[in-house]
Amino acid sequence: MTGLGTALRWAGAVLLAGIAVVHGRLWLDGYRTIEVIGPLFALDTVLAALLAGALVVVSRRLLPLVALAGAALAAGTAAGLLFSTQVALFGFSESLSARHAVLSLVLEVAATVVLLALAATSVRQRSAETAAAQAATRTSR
Repeated sequence: MTGLGTALRWAGAVLLAGIAVVHGRLWLDGYRTIEVIGPLFALDTVLAALLAGALVVVSRRLLPLVALAGAALAAGTAAGLLFSTQVALFGFSESLSARHAVLSLVLEVAATVVLLALAATSVRQRSAETAAAQAATRTSR
């Protein structure tokens, strides 16, 4: 993996871990009592933590898939936050002035961008390695 790929992998893991911490903290601070939203915050916490760990340990072959899953989680969470500031989501309305709302949004947008870049970089690198291996096989015949 290139230096850029390694940096994106670790940045993505840190950003997903940040999302897990923020949502876990909000869940503990009272969001757990909100019907539907509470369980979604718990699920977001668990999934973000699992994906952060997976980014660190997964093989290069599966890295694009894990990066895309993390990007989807982060983008979906950001969309849910933004949507809930305009319309009641499952009967709950949020405000960007709420505790940690802006931090959460920044982490989610940054994670989405970083993880999409990681997925693209990983696929491109794997394609280049496959082409190089095929060229080497052709010349050795």
